[in-house]
Amino acid sequence: MERTVVRCVEGHVFSTASFPMQNLGPGRIGPGRLLRCPRCARLRHSVPVASEKR
Repeated sequence: MERTVVRCVEGHVFSTASFPMQNLGPGRIGPGRLLRCPRCARLRHSVPVASEKR
């Protein structure tokens, strides 16, 4: 299973095994989802982190 690296609204970066409804794409419902942040311990709006290629 592929892991997705996401950033919560507070700026915490973490990875998750599931990113709900990621197959719908940003054009349909937007890129953000509500996920439980392990640092905040609350449901937070989270978006995928763009991977940097160097």
